[in-house]
Amino acid sequence: MLPNNKIDSLNRATPQTDCKSIRLIKKYPNRRLYDTKTSTYITLEDIRNFVVSSEKIQVIDAKTGENLTRSVYLQIVLEAEAGGEPLFTEDALICMIRFYGNTFQGTIGSFLEKNIRAFLEVQIKLQEQNKLLLTAKMYHPDVWINLLSTPNSVTQTMVGTYLEHSKQTFSQMQEALQVQNLALFTSFSTGEPSKSD
Repeated sequence: MLPNNKIDSLNRATPQTDCKSIRLIKKYPNRRLYDTKTSTYITLEDIRNFVVSSEKIQVIDAKTGENLTRSVYLQIVLEAEAGGEPLFTEDALICMIRFYGNTFQGTIGSFLEKNIRAFLEVQIKLQEQNKLLLTAKMYHPDVWINLLSTPNSVTQTMVGTYLEHSKQTFSQMQEALQVQNLALFTSFSTGEPSKSD
């Protein structure tokens, strides 16, 4: 498991979170973004940097107070996808589009989020291991060869942990889908609306 401060940095900022820990950004009608912490105008790239450095932010409409954080995140993703090598393939985007409005939209969203979080945990652990290895004594190539060729190497263990977590998450998703299907088909056979309706 990750230390609490790492887990907290992965959690989404919500309006209910302690206001002191959130960097408040105001979006004006002219599409300019104003950082209330530094009292300066900023860009989407600045917001991206806040996110990368695990800083919690909230973007609100300066006029209405509406929470615009998700839409700004989506705009950052869109610009990143258009600007460099895309993260999502065309087929992945097609699948995502097809899930919108689908009965299982919430389940798929939860599944993707859990897998991304598990992958981030593995990545953070690998980075921590690399910091330990990159000392003056550890630069010798033989150390790396021995580490990666060891049957129970740290890297292999962490990747195995991620794959196991992914498998468990997929099993949970399948169970949730079975429950939804059972409720749906039961309502058809009895003529009564399902509890989820």
